[in-house]
Amino acid sequence: MVSINKTVQPVIEEMLANEEALEIRAHTLGNGATVIDCGVDVRGSYRAGALYVEACLAGLATTEIVVESIGGIPFPFLHLTIQHPPIACLGSQKAGWIIKTPSYRAMASGPGRALSLQPKSTYRTIGYQDEADVGVIALEADTLPDADTAGYIAEKCGIDPSNLTLLVAPIRSLVGSIQISGRIVTIVMHSLEEAGYDLSLIRHATGSSPIAPVKKDMMEAMGTTNDCNIYYGSVCITTERYDALFETLPSENSPDYGKPFFTLFKEAGNDFLGIDSRLAFSPAEITVNDCTTGVVRHFGAHNSEVLLTSFGVR
Repeated sequence: MVSINKTVQPVIEEMLANEEALEIRAHTLGNGATVIDCGVDVRGSYRAGALYVEACLAGLATTEIVVESIGGIPFPFLHLTIQHPPIACLGSQKAGWIIKTPSYRAMASGPGRALSLQPKSTYRTIGYQDEADVGVIALEADTLPDADTAGYIAEKCGIDPSNLTLLVAPIRSLVGSIQISGRIVTIVMHSLEEAGYDLSLIRHATGSSPIAPVKKDMMEAMGTTNDCNIYYGSVCITTERYDALFETLPSENSPDYGKPFFTLFKEAGNDFLGIDSRLAFSPAEITVNDCTTGVVRHFGAHNSEVLLTSFGVR
């Protein structure tokens, strides 16, 4: 079976070989771990964001950034084509590990999760565990990790710290905006996982989502980036078996649909638990192709009004 901590290495090599052009910066910690700053103390770039997404998907995805219109206004969009969707999305990109050390806290994704089995239930579901002496973890954080944090992560992954690479990007950065849009297929896979759908039936997956404008406030950035997927994200799934479950996946089925995510968050008293959990893990629309019967079905729709309000255009 494919080793996702090895398939990701060409992506990491490209990032390290082109730091200046990508406007990112790498450094080595005292224990030998490599940290690649993609937006904490650097500007980042669109290409760096695309590579960050490809790294989160273990090198099992191709990305393209294009310009499309939302309500007649041009914005950048990220397009994805993913191989081995259950492994790439749930085994790698899913933000399934909360890093907590005395000096650091971050949401972690990336192929290194498959070494540490975070969380174990996901890897049981997809029937996958990686074995490699190298590991890559992506951290959503406003600060860079220290050697103690890298050592903790390496220990959990069962590798030497010198073989660990940590990518870091805050949500309120260009790369941070791109990486949330890059989760458009993964949120569908997560919903299917939660619903108990047989993920081995999914053959192919593609998706696209707008890239949110960079916001200075972290909570506002959290809202706009999620709104890109909720109100304008598109996913196409090829599966061996259609299920009525797919009809429930678009965000319009949530009772909280129709307002920007940040607005809902404030109305809930800044409590995530006060927002319908289905909204954050839903695309605007999905097309499903049952390749066994040839049937194609489409559900959901884009909502430019809410998204442009979220962006601050209207």
